[in-house]
Amino acid sequence: MDDRDVRPERWQPSSDVRAETDHWRRTLTAGGAVQRDAEGRLYALLLRVAQGEVRRRSVSLPFSGPELDDIAHQAAADAAIGVIRRLHEFRGESRFTTWAYTFAVFEVSSKVGRHFWQHPAVSLDSTGWDRLPDRLGISPEEAGIADELLTALRTGIQTVLTRRQREVLLAVVVQGIPLDALAVARKTTRGALYKTLFDARRKLRGYLVTNHYLDDGGTETT
Repeated sequence: MDDRDVRPERWQPSSDVRAETDHWRRTLTAGGAVQRDAEGRLYALLLRVAQGEVRRRSVSLPFSGPELDDIAHQAAADAAIGVIRRLHEFRGESRFTTWAYTFAVFEVSSKVGRHFWQHPAVSLDSTGWDRLPDRLGISPEEAGIADELLTALRTGIQTVLTRRQREVLLAVVVQGIPLDALAVARKTTRGALYKTLFDARRKLRGYLVTNHYLDDGGTETT
């Protein structure tokens, strides 16, 4: 057989997975006590995911304790609402729970991200911002002026990017939201988000070169 005819196998749900999906669909739209019970189980499921995501991020966050727990509960509640509201969009291309998890991950990231906007001085010291030079294709030698470079990056993000470019760049690079989760939350595709991220990175590098923070001979990020 010609190798060109070989295509990756598409994931096919097992009968157990289909039954699980059908159960969630049926109970989350049943109304009455059945639906309330299903919504409670969904919230509990997403709360565990949100708490795990908050714990994973806690080492680099400037707040802890009850505030983190509150973020997890808020994220789980908003994620449950999002899952129910968009239940009709689920096509069964993954497990239902895997699809629902992306809502919780996004909500945690979104709520944590607000803190960085409200306290920009703190965000400049976070590990997420420290990743920016490398993600923009800036060499360790070029990044030697770390403080100046991070300040310039923040200024460039606020002044040369469109609102969409800024939101996508910060979500993916600084807040660490997976592209798949962001695509679900923004009702778009991974490819469209990647193009937005590519354009934002190219604009920022151009800004840094124009303002003499980087040499023009550097390799442009791809």
